[in-house]
Amino acid sequence: MIKLAISGAAGRMGRAIIREMDQSGDMKVAAALEHKSCRVIGQDAGLVAGRDSMGVPISANISGMAFDVMIDFSNPEAVSEHLEICKLVNAAIVIGTTGLNESQNQQITEAARHIPVLFAANTSVGINLCVSLVEMAGKVIGDVTDIEIIESHHRHKVDAPSGTALLWGEAAASALGKDLSSCGVFSREGHTGERKPGSIGFSTIRGGDIAGEHTVMFIGDGERIEITHRVTDRKIFAQGAIRAAHWLSTQQKGLFNMQDALDLGRVFGEAEITLPYVGANR
Repeated sequence: MIKLAISGAAGRMGRAIIREMDQSGDMKVAAALEHKSCRVIGQDAGLVAGRDSMGVPISANISGMAFDVMIDFSNPEAVSEHLEICKLVNAAIVIGTTGLNESQNQQITEAARHIPVLFAANTSVGINLCVSLVEMAGKVIGDVTDIEIIESHHRHKVDAPSGTALLWGEAAASALGKDLSSCGVFSREGHTGERKPGSIGFSTIRGGDIAGEHTVMFIGDGERIEITHRVTDRKIFAQGAIRAAHWLSTQQKGLFNMQDALDLGRVFGEAEITLPYVGANR
């Protein structure tokens, strides 16, 4: 039985993961974490998520709790603490939290020398399939088209561009043999001049309850190719996170991504491990 610790258990993703858990299978929720000021501390994680009672209270302290894999959808500040906790108890961790800075990226890399760490800017199976498609298109037509990425999310999302948009941007830049830090354009305002050849543009939309929409355009003269992914139910992220946690529980120390967990490298070629891009122009 694989024991999971869910960080951010009362948040949108935490509740979605708990709802998708099949307690009769080979995985179970053993711990549910939230910040100490959360109003549901002490309440049953299953009931908070809208399902039957699980007998697991939401807690602000994981001390003394036994678990094999933590799934972290919390906030960037908490990631550092959770990495240290997982190292201490020799547990694996799936990180779905985005908006990390360079220092936090370095902590992920360091922790992976001791425990299995899977960083996923997006845990959707479809999104990660699209990453491979974006890289493939970039290799074939990226040098003769203009690449633009558009992402839309709900009004409550606090980071921009989204981790998924950056993941797609990294895939496109890699296909061109470039670094996103040198070719990414994250804002346009005023008299910008002509579009710089080889740049990758980002546009961000925030509003309503949009769960997540991403489109990458390869725009040429006379034709335009678009790769689009739309989310209609947040449960796809939860299902992917659970699948990633199951796979990660079988791994030794190291840094992994969803491409590894889904074995997409076997189909499209090996993927490079990409941590979130951190740029001054974000």
